[in-house]
Amino acid sequence: MHELVFSIFPNENFVDLSLYQFGREQCEPSHSFGPAARNHYLFHYVLSGTGTLYADDAKGNTKTYQIKSGQGFLAFPGQITTYISDHHHPWEYIWLEFDGLRVREALEIASLSPDTPLYRAHSKDLRENMVKEMTYIVENKDAPSFHLIGHLFLFVDYLTRSAAHLVLPKGSKLRDFYIKEALTFIEQNFQNDISVEDIAVACKLNRSYFGKIFHDAVGKSPQQFLLNYRMIKATELLKLTQLSVGDIGNAVGYPNPLHFSRAFKNVYGVSPKHWRDENRIKI
Repeated sequence: MHELVFSIFPNENFVDLSLYQFGREQCEPSHSFGPAARNHYLFHYVLSGTGTLYADDAKGNTKTYQIKSGQGFLAFPGQITTYISDHHHPWEYIWLEFDGLRVREALEIASLSPDTPLYRAHSKDLRENMVKEMTYIVENKDAPSFHLIGHLFLFVDYLTRSAAHLVLPKGSKLRDFYIKEALTFIEQNFQNDISVEDIAVACKLNRSYFGKIFHDAVGKSPQQFLLNYRMIKATELLKLTQLSVGDIGNAVGYPNPLHFSRAFKNVYGVSPKHWRDENRIKI
């Protein structure tokens, strides 16, 4: 019997940690998904049964992993994966799709990467707490957004601690200082015509080096992060104000309304006007 519970998170206005979709599925024998690539991190935890994961590593080579109950696997943004339920013991799994500023660092601590996507816990108690948080999110899809994000933070905490080898990334304190400086600059200047060069100068760093440590820490280039940050601010204004689309574009750093509409559609797949019609809060 094939059973699927699937939900999409209604709010993306979170920078440190965002939730995109989540669900639970009891698969039929030999049920497969993929090959496909995701835009965000997608974590599956196997509740029962077994299955097979085919995942491309950092060099593009496809590796095979046999996964059983009590284990999990993580698909990284842009990574091509295929997973197939066992014919004799089909799996049931629960999943969360998430992203955010601090995700990359947490996954490094948990020793999860495109080359090592298999999750194994060294602590049964922490693993069980992680699954409880995943289950809570799936079973409470109508809870307030901040409430679910709080449980998502707990999930990442239990995921990290249950799999970590207690080794922190080298130089993390200095890197965190520069990243904090960059984020503060973006937060205070995103509405202006700023460039990656401007952010690097504000941090007193070479642009190339700044781009590398930013991508290593955040998982996105400075350009991508600035774009996403501006679009998040734009959705807040579209949802909560009566400002025109042109005024909103100007408020988030796009004096040209056409450029703003193009950038918005590249991120959300629809025009700002269409997004507002679907998401505006009616007062």
